[in-house]
Amino acid sequence: MAKKIPSERTHHGDSVRDDYAWLISKDDPDTVAYLEAENAFTKESTAHLEEIGENVFQEIKKRTLETDLSVPTRKGGWWYYSRTEEGRQYGIQCRVAADGETPPEMGEGGPLPGEQVLLDGNELAGDSAFFSMGASAVSPDGTRLAYSTDFTGDERFTLKIKDLVTGETLKDEIPGIFYGGTWSGDGSVFFYTRIDDAWRPFQVYRHTIGAPAEDDVLIFEESDERFWVGIGLSRSERYLVLSAGSKITNEVRVLDADDPTGEFTVVRPRRTGVEYGLDHAGDHFLILHNDGAENFELATAPIDDPGSWTPLIEHRTDTRLLDIDAFATHTVVHFRRDGLTGVRVLPNEAEPYEIGFPEPIYTVEPGGNPEFDTRRIRLAYTSMVTPPSVYDYDLAGRELILLKQKPVLGGYDPADYEQHREWATADDGTRVPISIVLRKGTERPAPTVLYGYGSYEMSIDPAFSVARLSLLDRGLVFAIAHVRGGGEMGRRWYEDGKFTSKKNTFTDFVACARHLKNAGWSSGVVARGGSAGGLLMGAVTNLAPEEFAGVVAEVPFVDALNTILDPSLPLTVIEWDEWGDPLHNPDVYAYMKSYTPYENVDGRVYPPILAITSFNDTRVFYHEPAKWIARLRATAQGGPFLLKTEMGAGHGGRSGRYDAWHEEAFVLSWILDRLGSPEKAQTEITELGAR
Repeated sequence: MAKKIPSERTHHGDSVRDDYAWLISKDDPDTVAYLEAENAFTKESTAHLEEIGENVFQEIKKRTLETDLSVPTRKGGWWYYSRTEEGRQYGIQCRVAADGETPPEMGEGGPLPGEQVLLDGNELAGDSAFFSMGASAVSPDGTRLAYSTDFTGDERFTLKIKDLVTGETLKDEIPGIFYGGTWSGDGSVFFYTRIDDAWRPFQVYRHTIGAPAEDDVLIFEESDERFWVGIGLSRSERYLVLSAGSKITNEVRVLDADDPTGEFTVVRPRRTGVEYGLDHAGDHFLILHNDGAENFELATAPIDDPGSWTPLIEHRTDTRLLDIDAFATHTVVHFRRDGLTGVRVLPNEAEPYEIGFPEPIYTVEPGGNPEFDTRRIRLAYTSMVTPPSVYDYDLAGRELILLKQKPVLGGYDPADYEQHREWATADDGTRVPISIVLRKGTERPAPTVLYGYGSYEMSIDPAFSVARLSLLDRGLVFAIAHVRGGGEMGRRWYEDGKFTSKKNTFTDFVACARHLKNAGWSSGVVARGGSAGGLLMGAVTNLAPEEFAGVVAEVPFVDALNTILDPSLPLTVIEWDEWGDPLHNPDVYAYMKSYTPYENVDGRVYPPILAITSFNDTRVFYHEPAKWIARLRATAQGGPFLLKTEMGAGHGGRSGRYDAWHEEAFVLSWILDRLGSPEKAQTEITELGAR
């Protein structure tokens, strides 16, 4: 590949040579050959992990109830659910007729009596190496299903309509659409979004069922390149809600769902820095907004004057309001406080209250609650030792009713594990939370995996993982660094980890790694993160390579500066509200150049690095980790530096569940190898297959 000519980049008087820029040419046979050669090298370099990788895969498989079904959710006259079958890669969407509010008995995980199969992902996928669904929406009257599919991983979907009365797939077919979409109130019209060349959903179309796709009507187009658009129904299904939003600003329009050809009404015109969302609650709207309220407040607004907001839950500096669900008799508020999530109930005719949970570390959020008039609230709950659990909360009795906890086979007992919350001290004195889980009796200090993300106000909350047990049962500690840039500690936590405060994200993570070592938890750390968390991995490896025994970077955003400098690439202009605009602002350029991983590789000794990417990723292009690994090999000491590219997948990696398990087993085997944990599985692992 030496024949490739390097590129030159000049911005704000800074001239930079890029020897590996040619890898961005996806259609170049040399690029494909390069990636395939890298895959062959990685396979050869990790051949000694095949046995342990297969063992871990079998452990994941044997702990998983392969034939299973989700807790049915009531909507109209039906209970909707999905189920899986042993040996099949994808889920099956189904429904049965409803005769009450109590979900039907789920039995052994097979089909329920009277089942109607809506979509079988295995049949839709066929022999395709990749399969994903972007939409699955039943019309309000339950007679039609709109669904969309992607067979390459580029997240461009084809929409189809199925008649649920006859089982026939209609002639309606619309290619090249984005995720999601929604029905009109009478189910005669379906609304969907299209993307521009930069992979930005910018148009909303109205499709009349039975009409040719070329007759679809463009009802909204967003010209500001910072804004995405989307459309949905209010929970009451009374209003269509069309939203345009950037990273920091929102504008919402509403329309009576029974008048799909009518004109939308703007709730409040956009104002930079003001974010808001809307739901319908009987004779008024509920507005969740941050206008003068950093952590958001909840307001009411008249139907005929939706821009007039009256506070209902006023702003609190210690509580970040996340979302609202309006029901006929109450409103549910999802919030975050002290690094944990919570649920508050606002009855229409009584005092508000919060639902309590017993564990010190957990994650809870509203689950599937499509019925507007209901006496129950569906909740999803998990912790680092408690498998995902589905509860109904009975409003009358104020009682949590456990409907199902994800089965974990092989004799899993939560009492065999323990979870902890630690606090690291960052360079500027900020206390950074760390969530930790390990098997009881694990000798400390122990080999440790430290996971991090830290961008877009996304929180990596404490949660259970079946695959993680293969680490814990081998004597490893698993920890999550809740670094700034995420949302774990409220909106300020996010603001302190973006723009020209972005380095806080990286120094927080290093502080967490050092705290685990100094506090006696860790004997060595492998760091792991993906996407923007992959940027974190590259940055901390440059910042403190000596702190890590290895680094796993999945679909990593490691060539951030070059990407954010190119407005023609997907997401770039939108991302300026997250990272800053280095194209037009020399200070932002200098700041980003000082931390982006690709720009800062030098000749020091780096830990071994495993980078995993996907050829069809539209969010973080494959060329970013490919260039990064190439520069590490050419410049740095240490390693080895490995690149693995899924040639037929997108941002989420391989799509089938067994394929995903194999991929995870490969990563875990690499981690175990790096941390020096031999394949000596404890008794519990050895006996797993016999249970």
